[in-house]
Amino acid sequence: MPRIDYLLASDDQLIAQSEVDRYRASGPGGQHRNKTDSAVRLRHKLSGVTAIGEDSRSQSENKHHAVRRLRAAIALDVREPVTLENYVPSARLAAMVAAGTAPLGAKTKLTGAYWAAMAELLDLLVAGKLEIAATAQRLGITTGAMSKLLLHDEAVARVVNDLRRAAQMRPLR
Repeated sequence: MPRIDYLLASDDQLIAQSEVDRYRASGPGGQHRNKTDSAVRLRHKLSGVTAIGEDSRSQSENKHHAVRRLRAAIALDVREPVTLENYVPSARLAAMVAAGTAPLGAKTKLTGAYWAAMAELLDLLVAGKLEIAATAQRLGITTGAMSKLLLHDEAVARVVNDLRRAAQMRPLR
């Protein structure tokens, strides 16, 4: 299955594609913290990506957190090849690029469509040898707008900078 199918899947579908482990989490949380197996670990069988949820004493809330984190982790960790010749961005990525970072608030970052667009953007950046200017030109935006788009989310910025450091390029600021 292509990555887009994982990213746009409903929470229930993503959980069905995963191994679910329940366990007792350590750390703060009061006298009830270690009395139930409320922490949840999801291992996505098809991509090999893992995410956990142990923020709450409620198992259902932790499962919800784990699914959101799993979707983000798939987008950030799983790369798909991009052919740069005649590249045309998906409607999802084109809309995000056209809108800029202004509408990318906390609620937008929770959607599968956001993570699908970010995954495509990272694929394009990797295919373009992590060159910000070249990637921006392919998308028809300025280098500054491209940098702002990559740096608006802490997790995306961390992945981009890790990739750039590995290629002995200076990180974005």
